[in-house]
Amino acid sequence: MFLKSNHALRTFFTCCILALLSNTAMNAQSKAAQIEDLMTLYSEYGQFNGSVLVAEDGEIIYKNGFGKANMEWDIPNDENTKHRLGSITKQFTSMLILLLVEEGKLKLEVPIITYLQDYPKTTGDKITLHHLLTHTSGIPNYTSFPKFFAETSRDPFTPNDFTSLFKDMELEFAPGEKYSYSNSGYFLLGVIIEKVTGKSYEENLQEKIFKPLNMKDTGFDHHDVILKNRASGYQERGNSYSNAPYLDMSIPYSAGSIYSTVEDLYLWDRGLASNKLLSEKNKELLFTPHIKSGDSFYGYGWGVDKMPDGISKDSITIVGHGGGINGFNTIINRTPSKQDLIVLLNNTGGTNLGEMSRNIYKILNGMPYDLPQKSLANFLMEEINKNGLEAGLAAFEKQKAAKEFILKEDDINALGYQFLQSGKLNEAIAVFKLNVTEFPESSNVYDSLGEAYMVAGNKELAILNYKRSVELDPKNENGKEMLKKLQGE
Repeated sequence: MFLKSNHALRTFFTCCILALLSNTAMNAQSKAAQIEDLMTLYSEYGQFNGSVLVAEDGEIIYKNGFGKANMEWDIPNDENTKHRLGSITKQFTSMLILLLVEEGKLKLEVPIITYLQDYPKTTGDKITLHHLLTHTSGIPNYTSFPKFFAETSRDPFTPNDFTSLFKDMELEFAPGEKYSYSNSGYFLLGVIIEKVTGKSYEENLQEKIFKPLNMKDTGFDHHDVILKNRASGYQERGNSYSNAPYLDMSIPYSAGSIYSTVEDLYLWDRGLASNKLLSEKNKELLFTPHIKSGDSFYGYGWGVDKMPDGISKDSITIVGHGGGINGFNTIINRTPSKQDLIVLLNNTGGTNLGEMSRNIYKILNGMPYDLPQKSLANFLMEEINKNGLEAGLAAFEKQKAAKEFILKEDDINALGYQFLQSGKLNEAIAVFKLNVTEFPESSNVYDSLGEAYMVAGNKELAILNYKRSVELDPKNENGKEMLKKLQGE
């Protein structure tokens, strides 16, 4: 009798466990289907072209590719496509720094001149590794230098030679005083890593992170290397694309030169979930909210925030980072307490990955999510090309308030330049004027309209718009330079 009852009890519990596993699998399948539908719509609307991976409770529930890794050859994106990561690189740099701290080769609070003896003493005595890691050093950000992308970004540099471009510059503020994002600071971290190890930044990445985590599809990107499954980078031109401008990868260096796949970034997430690379004590430093950054906080190479209201009833910490580099934009978001992961790697320049990530989090948490909207700029272009300028502008006004469309300044600006570059001056000026009407407090819209008037030979209106652009953004060096040329200074 006892044996029979025990067998029945075991059978009952087995059935319960199987039912629970079945429900969990069905739930994951349902979420995966929702994510698939969501990302398919983003892709159909031309807002996502890349690779995606989502994990829940540490397990992958969805991965896929959308659009083309190479448009010339119609090669599709998939989960094995290698994308440039941009500033997601910074979290690998911060990991290397803390690994070297753990080895006793670095200290976070000593002046950087301790490791870079040829760095100017006036600033090198004040800046620490902690300042570099948290963007609180005050070192000017080299990607914001005038004409950086036009005149500097295509040339190869050694790390030491490139450092000379900014190391003698005056600090923007006293170290530790405030947060200001600086690629220069993370570039210096790479130089320090090389100095104390006697090995290249790339060798350190491979030996200390990629090989231990079996990240075989991740590395430092070199333009000349034949790299299987590498995505090409593109940028939007209205409702079409062009190849992204060339960038020598010696320049983003330890601030942005890594490529990877969504699957390898899942391995990275799993490595961070364990103490395989770093002790728990030092790992916590990565995700500590050291300094306020806008509405959130910054750790060491990671943004730190709480789950937005309306997604979860609980106060859940999200750690993540975005990246943007010629032809690519990327995002990785993790919730360590729940072991959820979202990775989105896009190879058509800037798109709203933050919005996509939030919608995926809503799906994971069983919350209603927002469907993507069509680009009103693309609609405008189609109407102008089909029915003429006046009819296109009238159709724009009629559809502007429709919920299915979204109006973005950058999209309208790109459309204006598409007309400008194809010699359609009337259309270009009309579109740029529309952007001024819709976004009157943006410096960039006046700058673009000023350029169109300049090309059209209307010097008076070109000057008027460039002046307004500089008034709204006194740091607009392009506007200042154009004004000098137009006014004959």
